[in-house]
Amino acid sequence: MGRGRVELKRIENKINRQVTFSKRRNGLLKKAYELSVLCDAEVGLIIFSSRGKLYEFASAGMSKTLERYQRCSFTPHENSIERETQSWYQEVTKLKANYESLQRTQRHLLGEDLGPLSVKELQNLEKQLEGALAQTRQRKTQIMIEQMEDLRKKERHLGDLNKQLRVKLEEEGQNLNVIQNMWSSDAAAGSSNFSLHSSQTNPMDCTPEPVMQMGYHQYHPAEGSSIPKSLTGETNFIQGWVL
Repeated sequence: MGRGRVELKRIENKINRQVTFSKRRNGLLKKAYELSVLCDAEVGLIIFSSRGKLYEFASAGMSKTLERYQRCSFTPHENSIERETQSWYQEVTKLKANYESLQRTQRHLLGEDLGPLSVKELQNLEKQLEGALAQTRQRKTQIMIEQMEDLRKKERHLGDLNKQLRVKLEEEGQNLNVIQNMWSSDAAAGSSNFSLHSSQTNPMDCTPEPVMQMGYHQYHPAEGSSIPKSLTGETNFIQGWVL
């Protein structure tokens, strides 16, 4: 028959309790050692007997295991800060290494600090420079072609504007010629009319026609008269009425 299940309770007999403690303690210490060796685990075991005697086992040292236990259990915030700080430190170290590598590469591209380089590294550097030079020339050519195309577009645009301005100037010139011709024809017509009127006899200079005189005879002064001739001519009308 198999062994029956033992009820777990405190052993009342002191001798039996001490014997059971010794057996179970040695078995527990053996299991802890086997676990640390077989599974490469950090194991720490602390046992206090009922009399206060200490029994312990630590695969990596009890103090080191306790410090690690305190960091993981009692100070999780500080532990997270420490892990974050360590992560940032690693990141800064990596960035610093990349920065130094880039500076070194830049100095090599500028032809500086070439002494430590080997032949293979110099060949790679030469290939990089040739590739960079080819790309630079290609980009320069492309920019020059684009600028020339822009200048051609501007030239065509200015040519179109010049044609439009020339057409407008020709139209304005034709309109101006028409106006000038109209002014010339009006001026010629006015001058011909003026010459026609000026060629006629002045009405102030024309000889008056004979006027019929009624009730008197024209006065003719006698020869030897003392009245001036001019006066007789001027008072002819009045003297006629007197006679």
